[in-house]
Amino acid sequence: MSGEGRSFLGRSVSRRTFLSGAAVAAAGLAVSSCGPSAALVGGGARSIDYWNLFGGGDGVRMVQMENQFRRSHPGITLNAVTLSWGNPYYTKLSMAIAGGSPPDVAVMHLAKMGAYAPAGLLQELRPEELSRYGIGPDKFLPQVLDFAKYDGRIYAVPLDTHPFVQYYNVDICRKAGVLDSGGNLVPMDSPGRVVKVLEKVKKVTGQWGVSFYPNDSAGPWRLFLTLYGQMKKGAPILSHDAKRVVMDDAKAERALEFMTELALKYRVMPINMDYGGSVALFQNGQAGLYWNGEWEVTTFQAAKMNFNMVPFPKVYTYRAAQADHHSFIIPKGVDPAHKKTALEFISFMLKDSYVWAQGGHIPAYQPVVQSEKYRHLEPQSNYAGVAKYVVTDPIAWFSGSGSIMESHASGIFQAVMAGRMSPRQGVRQFRAYLQQEVSLPKPY
Repeated sequence: MSGEGRSFLGRSVSRRTFLSGAAVAAAGLAVSSCGPSAALVGGGARSIDYWNLFGGGDGVRMVQMENQFRRSHPGITLNAVTLSWGNPYYTKLSMAIAGGSPPDVAVMHLAKMGAYAPAGLLQELRPEELSRYGIGPDKFLPQVLDFAKYDGRIYAVPLDTHPFVQYYNVDICRKAGVLDSGGNLVPMDSPGRVVKVLEKVKKVTGQWGVSFYPNDSAGPWRLFLTLYGQMKKGAPILSHDAKRVVMDDAKAERALEFMTELALKYRVMPINMDYGGSVALFQNGQAGLYWNGEWEVTTFQAAKMNFNMVPFPKVYTYRAAQADHHSFIIPKGVDPAHKKTALEFISFMLKDSYVWAQGGHIPAYQPVVQSEKYRHLEPQSNYAGVAKYVVTDPIAWFSGSGSIMESHASGIFQAVMAGRMSPRQGVRQFRAYLQQEVSLPKPY
């Protein structure tokens, strides 16, 4: 599988990589970097250690961008390391920072801000210093830059927005009569219209209307938060300080009811399907539509499918789609010389992010989004406007991409979709879990 879904250990390891400190060894973890950053290495050349969690197609593109940086900056030694996606990555990253051996720059999902900024693990990035490298606040959508802030201060530089979107097989949908004269999907702007389209598509495929992955640690959560956000503006689930559960139970229940109806009542969506199976289902024509993050675009392009991609339909009151944002952070403990080099690296990567956009992610750096080249990148540019109205995981130390919260929520919601508990029971169980989490002392 490619992209955001799953990443694996890879790429060369530098001399400063995977040496364990005493504090980290006590936790049974190995981390990169053997000590405080040195501004210069032999001969006066600059050096930078960079951690990320990208595998699959994203990993290939990241390596391409890294190599382009190396070619254009021969005086800088870039040591890039890829760690396993999700909790393994974030555990190693937080332990490395806390242990005083951080990389100089690292990737972080912005939904993790609530776990990192309040704990003092990140360096503040002042607008004026970002502007010196051509990546000041004016180069980003305010809606995206807001996710990079904590208490009004910037602690990360957004690389992209990666939203939940809708794919569709053009040939199947044309046969089903759900395309207009321009080849676009007919409106799916209510639960009833969504069901009507999926039922027509199912008659053509003979199996399913839409492919999805309920048996996954994030799939049900992504669909739930999208639908909930379309009913509750901003999708508030926790208070701003993450001390109270403020979820609208009635709207949460309504979202779960619709998800369950698609699977059990109308049978237009599979209930026993993992991530890899959902990709294959759409690719093999056993479903005419697919709900997932945009990162599988290159999978279907490689298969030479006749498909398109559009924003997830506005089923309820508001436009909303679950998303997160990859970003670059400079950890606490990185010295001023390495911080300057890290900002130079970050600046290059953002300005080179057309390469990144080819993998489906919406670039955060607006000069790339506004370029003629990106506007002609299809189907990737079709959903660029989604960046203005995404909803993300609640900002809390236990939340964010790859978190136990996402996995726990998805487990509850999958059980609801399978008919093992009612939507009301599912909401009550999820609320009880959240209440337990917010009542615990913060780990910092």
